[in-house]
Amino acid sequence: MTAGPAAGSPVIGAGVIVPTTDGRVLLGRRTTAGESPTWSLPGGKVDAHGESFEQAAARELAEETGIELPAERMRVLAVLLDHELGRPRLTAAVLAPPTDAAARVTEPHACAGWERFPLDALPAPMFHPSGLVLARWLPGYPGPGGAHAYPVAPH
Repeated sequence: MTAGPAAGSPVIGAGVIVPTTDGRVLLGRRTTAGESPTWSLPGGKVDAHGESFEQAAARELAEETGIELPAERMRVLAVLLDHELGRPRLTAAVLAPPTDAAARVTEPHACAGWERFPLDALPAPMFHPSGLVLARWLPGYPGPGGAHAYPVAPH
C-alpha cells in the first residue's frame, strides 16, 4: 500500500490474494494520504533489482501484514495493464497459499486495519488495482474495467 512514483513514471507491482482455509480473503482499509479511503489487497511495487513478482508479493505481504509466506508458494495468475493513474501500471495478480495467520497493521500511515471477508460479501469501494486482481481470480466479480489482462499459462 505504498505511495506510487512521480506522475508519468510507470508503476510495476503485485496484488496479493491471501485466501483463508475457510474461503475468505484478506483486505485492508487503505488510508493513503491524498487518496479517498478504499479496501485493498496487500501488495505494492516491485522494488529490488532482479525481484520477481512472486518475491515482491511475499515481501510486500510480510512488510504490510507481518504474514510471512515463501515466494516459491506464490503463483502469478495474470498480468494486468491499466492507465487509471494517467500512466502505465502493470500489476501481477498473485495468489498466495491459504493461511489463517493473523494480519497486523505494520504501516499505519497507509492501512487502518486488516479484515477477512467472505468472497460473496466483499466491501466497497475497492482500490482499482485490487479490483482488477480480484476480477481475475473470482469469476463473476464485478471488478473495474479499463485494463488489458494477460493470463499466465499453467506450468
